[in-house]
Amino acid sequence: MTRNGTAIDRRRFLQTGALGLGAGALGPGLAASQGGGIGSGSAVEPGSGRVRMSGDGLGLTPADHGRILSRLADEGRIARDSYSNGGVVAELEERFAALLGKERAVFMPTGTLANHLAVRALAGGRGRAILQAESHLYNDSGDCVQTLSGITIMPLAPGRATFTLEEVEEVIDRTASGRVSRPVSVISVETPVRRRFGERFDQAELDRITAFARERGIGLHMDGARLFLQSACTGVDVAEYARPFDTVYVSLYKYFNSASGAILAGPRALLDDMYHTRRMFGAGLPGAWPFAAVALHHVPGFVGRFRRAVETSEAFIERITRHEAFAVERMPAPTNLFRLRVSAADPAGFRARLREHGVDLGGVRPDGTILVGVNETWNRATAETLVDHFTSSLDA
Repeated sequence: MTRNGTAIDRRRFLQTGALGLGAGALGPGLAASQGGGIGSGSAVEPGSGRVRMSGDGLGLTPADHGRILSRLADEGRIARDSYSNGGVVAELEERFAALLGKERAVFMPTGTLANHLAVRALAGGRGRAILQAESHLYNDSGDCVQTLSGITIMPLAPGRATFTLEEVEEVIDRTASGRVSRPVSVISVETPVRRRFGERFDQAELDRITAFARERGIGLHMDGARLFLQSACTGVDVAEYARPFDTVYVSLYKYFNSASGAILAGPRALLDDMYHTRRMFGAGLPGAWPFAAVALHHVPGFVGRFRRAVETSEAFIERITRHEAFAVERMPAPTNLFRLRVSAADPAGFRARLREHGVDLGGVRPDGTILVGVNETWNRATAETLVDHFTSSLDA
């Protein structure tokens, strides 16, 4: 059988269980959503049952990806792309352009490339770019902007999520007074900030900075890898967050559960021909449909589902901190992370017993806390059930 150019072996498809697993696959004692099929925006994938208290997404296995792709293909919902153009990739781009309130969106295989090409395009091959010293682009991208595009990076606010307008003005004034003119042509802002445990960039300061940049004709880029998480936590629409920025990047693998991928959105004048630059950097993948199809499947209803997970986590925090063995430390301007302290005689045994209940908790950090992440898997249990599992796991 072939649909949209994708061959499907029906016998193998049925053997993989891609039509859904039974309730027996659910973790003990957990309430899992059985409503809605693939593509319906349902809260969890069929057959999943564990609550994963780390990471931003569902933590899909290769087998999970295979089942999702098989079912989507069998439903005729995967149209192949050609070198990352057209097909389901174009569907994904159109969906994200609309969600982010931008004219155009372009698929990128990685967030590193999305950030780089956005800054490169906005700079127009000249000048300097301001960004956070704690940003992913400054710390984790191998100096790609400097090395491959010749743009000087000006990092601000080490140890903080937010830099101020006054800090921006000081850099611009100092740059303007140099003997050789190298103006600041781009300001890049990451929010929330991964290296600051999901702390949001201060909105009031951001409003001042973006207004100043508009007056000066300085390009604005947002590293919004986790922007949809921030939206779910604050109630502010992603398009409103993206509105002041020329370009915005969103991750496809962190919580839209693709194996890889990113979206770069912005004006048509800047992005219509970006596929040429993408290919120049070796990133015009011959077939990006597996990444696009899985991400597109998880987009509908995501913010609402994640908001319900946040509500469950808030109810859990309120209840668990009534017990003397547990304490919670909030992050400043938080999104989906918090620290948990557990007074247990045997921390490893405590975590092992939780795993038997279908709850996966991270390890103890050097400061004695456990970093807890909220994601969609929190929708698989009630706050009361989770508290019961935590308290009962204290004793051997």
